Amino acid sequence: MAVSMLTYAYTGRDGAGKVVKGQLDAPSEGAAAARLRTMGVAPITVAESREGTGLQREIRIPGITRGVSLKDLAVMSRQMATMTTAGLALLRSLAILSEQTENKELARILRVIKSDVESGTALSDALEKHAVVFPPIMVNLVRAGETGGFLEDSLNSVAQNFEAEVKLRDTIKSALAYPVIVLAMAVLAVIGMLIFIVPVFEDMFKGLGGELPVPTRMLVVLSTAMTWLGPVLLVAGVAFACWWARNKNTLRVRQVVDPLKLKLPVFGPLLAKLAVARFSRNFSTMIGAGVPILQSLAIVGETSGNWVVESALRKVQESVRQGNSIAGPLAQEPIFPAMVTQMIAVGEDAGALEQMLRKVADFYDQEVQATTEQLTAMIEPLMIAVIGAVIGGMIVALYLPMFSIFEYVR
Repeated sequence: MAVSMLTYAYTGRDGAGKVVKGQLDAPSEGAAAARLRTMGVAPITVAESREGTGLQREIRIPGITRGVSLKDLAVMSRQMATMTTAGLALLRSLAILSEQTENKELARILRVIKSDVESGTALSDALEKHAVVFPPIMVNLVRAGETGGFLEDSLNSVAQNFEAEVKLRDTIKSALAYPVIVLAMAVLAVIGMLIFIVPVFEDMFKGLGGELPVPTRMLVVLSTAMTWLGPVLLVAGVAFACWWARNKNTLRVRQVVDPLKLKLPVFGPLLAKLAVARFSRNFSTMIGAGVPILQSLAIVGETSGNWVVESALRKVQESVRQGNSIAGPLAQEPIFPAMVTQMIAVGEDAGALEQMLRKVADFYDQEVQATTEQLTAMIEPLMIAVIGAVIGGMIVALYLPMFSIFEYVR
C-alpha cells in the first residue's frame, strides 16, 4: 500500500552550528526528523506545514491554475546547470531551486524530486516520474550525463535547448499579438453593432413604409438571428475549447490536424520551418550529449510537436536500425527541404552530424524570425482593409434607407 507523504517545516542546526530552515516531505514527523539527521542537520522543531492543509490548502483547478511552462523549465535548467558547474551538491541545488522558484507547482515538484534523490533515486528517474512537466528530451539528456559523468554539460545542453525554444516561441507570439488583438476587437465591434445599433435603425425603418434595400434586410436578419445565435456560438466555443484542451494531444486528432496545419495558405510554411528548426536543434543536442542515434530519433519525434515529423522520424529510425543512413529516408519526406537532407548527408559522411544539425537549426531559427516579420508586415494592412470593408459595409447598409426617406420627403 502506498504511503501518503506529508510536508513538514523544520528548524535545525547544520554541522557548522548554523540555524537552517526549510521543508521536506515524509510519511510522519519521526521520519522527517530521521531524514534531517541523515542530512547532517540536528532538528530543533519539526511540524507539519500549514501550507497545503485545511483552509490554506492550495486549490488546483485544471486549465486555470498556472502550470509549469517551458520558460520556467528553461530558467530552472540554467540555474541548476550554473550551480552544478560551480560545484554545489545536487541536493543543495535542488533545495535552493525549490525555495527560490516563483512557480509554486514547480517548487512543489522540486521538493518531491529532492526527497526522491535523497532516498537514492537517480535524478533522471526522479524527473521521469513527472513526465507531464519534464519532457523526454530533458530526462534523457540528464540520464546520459549521469551515465557518462558529465551532468553539468548535459544540464547546460538542456538549458541552451530550452532557451532557444523559448526565444523562438516569444518571437512568434510577439509578432502575432497585434493582429490577434485587432481581429478580436473588430469581431467584438461587429457583434456589438449587430446587437445594439442595428435594432435601433430597424425600429426607425419600420415607420417609413416601403421596402428596405437588400443589404439592409440582410443586416436586419443577421441582427435578429444574433439574439439566439450569439449564446449558441458562445456555448459551442466554450465546449469546443474544453474538448480541444482534453483531446488536442491524442493520436487521432493529431493525425488529422497536424497535416492540415502544414497546408495552411499563410501559416503553413512558417509551421513547417518551425518544425524543422525544433527537430534539428533537439537532434543536435541529443547527439552532442552522447545519446544513441536510435533513442535520439525516438525522443526527437516525440518532442517535435507535429505528427508529420514524428511519423517521418519513425521511418528514419527503422532505416537506421537496418544499417542505412539518416538522410535517405528524410529526403523522401516533403516536410524536410533538400538543403536539410543534403547537410545531414554531408554531416554523416564527414562525422560532423552534430555541427551540421546545429547549423541547420540556427539557419531555420533565422528563417522563422524573418518569415514571422514578413507575415506581420503583410497581415496588418490586410486586416485593416478587411475590417474597414466589413464595418464600412455595415454602415453603408444602415444608411441606404436614408436615400428612400429623401425620396418620400420630395
